[in-house]
Amino acid sequence: MRDPGATHEVFNQVPPLEGFNAFLHDAALVEAMDREGGAWGRERHVSLGEWVASGRTQELARLANTYTPELHTFDRVGNRIDEVTFHPSYHELIGKAVAEEIHALPFAEPRPGAQVVRAGLHFLFNFAEIGVLCPVTMTYAAVPTLRQQPDLAAEWEPKIVSDRYDPRFMPMPRKTGATIGMAMTEKQGGSDVRANTTRAVPAGGNGGGDYLLTGHKWFCSAPMCDGFLTLANTEAGLTCFFVPRWTPDGERNVFLIQRLKDKLGNKSNASSEIEYRNTWARIVGEEGRGVRTIIEMVHHTRLDTGISAAGIMRAAVARAIHHASHRTAFQRKLVDQPAMRRVLADIAVESEAATMLAMRVARAFDESAISDSEQAFARIAVAVAKFWLCKRTPALVAEALELHGGNGYVETGEMARLYREAPLNGIWEGSGNVMALDVLRAIGREPGAMEALSAEMRLAAGVDRRFDAHLDRLGERIAAKRFGEADARQIAMELALGLQGSLILRYAPDFVADAFCATRLGEGIGLAFGLLPDGLDEAAIVDRARPKLD
Repeated sequence: MRDPGATHEVFNQVPPLEGFNAFLHDAALVEAMDREGGAWGRERHVSLGEWVASGRTQELARLANTYTPELHTFDRVGNRIDEVTFHPSYHELIGKAVAEEIHALPFAEPRPGAQVVRAGLHFLFNFAEIGVLCPVTMTYAAVPTLRQQPDLAAEWEPKIVSDRYDPRFMPMPRKTGATIGMAMTEKQGGSDVRANTTRAVPAGGNGGGDYLLTGHKWFCSAPMCDGFLTLANTEAGLTCFFVPRWTPDGERNVFLIQRLKDKLGNKSNASSEIEYRNTWARIVGEEGRGVRTIIEMVHHTRLDTGISAAGIMRAAVARAIHHASHRTAFQRKLVDQPAMRRVLADIAVESEAATMLAMRVARAFDESAISDSEQAFARIAVAVAKFWLCKRTPALVAEALELHGGNGYVETGEMARLYREAPLNGIWEGSGNVMALDVLRAIGREPGAMEALSAEMRLAAGVDRRFDAHLDRLGERIAAKRFGEADARQIAMELALGLQGSLILRYAPDFVADAFCATRLGEGIGLAFGLLPDGLDEAAIVDRARPKLD
């Protein structure tokens, strides 16, 4: 039937990027899985790659971000309940992530390469929906910390590593699976958790591991998890505690949700402000050593922020190249316009370097238990990766959004949502300065960490003169200790580029490596994407990154 209101023909519009395999169409990720020990997960990756790029999954993500979580403080007759409800799409999305064991694979199936396989799954899920990955990551990262309290781990870990998502609000023993959240930061402290004022006193004076907490937490994600790792002060100092939503006698624990955060992005996930008022908790680890206890969780969440940043970059690049391959302007496809092709090639190189770095760090987590050098490498490389990948993501996503024009800036497409997600990983678990200073701390206090990092970079020495010059400059500066706190970001950036350069020179096609070295390793780095010099094989770079739907 003819549209009686039609005044024009709709043409030159881009079809949705769906109905393809996000894994098989990502050469950098496929190669990284094979190289870093994750080849045995190929069937998992292919299956998830198909699911995340399906039209139905993309609609689930839209719904979960449109119909956002709602806080219900009281029931209909005035009883305090402190519950958050979610749209069914949210539950389906997080249920898929749990079924794929993104929350627990290395602990549910501990075998060589499990961290890398899981990293690949986590990376791919960013093409579907990013908000649900917050509780998924916290659940994954909680296990190493809980294992420092064996009795607690024995009780909770079987439900944590279950591949069955159970959203029912009831005591953990009656559920088929459990998720874990965290609540550490307070209004006055932020990243400075030692400024916490929450107090903990022994429950009933029994001298055991049960305590009562009183205080506030400025950020608590996600409040409908089954238990939370948190920090509070005892007479011995800052201590780590585990706060279940239910007490051992089957009553609701005192977990007062004051409000949900109205966030820039990450809309599908509930983040909250909470109060403890004589809230029952169990101690984790040694009293007075809370930061040391919780650091294992932080270590693992930082890994995920780097992986997610790389996954977001890949999603943005794939969408940008897809758009440019279908949209015509000035009688040519955008992808064939020289200025546009140069931008696309530049962000494709950035994305590939990010993927390689994230997966190499994941392998270090895999091998840390059997290799002191890999453990040392992981210690510093995870901070380097989180700093640099999270810094590059917002700029890259902004470039990809700009390429879409006005269609990228409206909420009916995916780019606006992706843009709002882009800054979050840089904030979560340590902002840029915190990460960069952590890198300096590792250089100064853990010589083995810098030695392991240098050894990895030197594996590509002699391959490219620009890379060698970069290593020489960096090595001389660190050896001479010509840096202070104010130089932290510069040092972290140079180390990240050295690691990425080493990986790219060893494993990427020559045309990708040439572009990286020409634009990332000189004395001055371009202040915008699209500043590649002449003579690079831009078409080959773009084609390598293109999702080939036909």
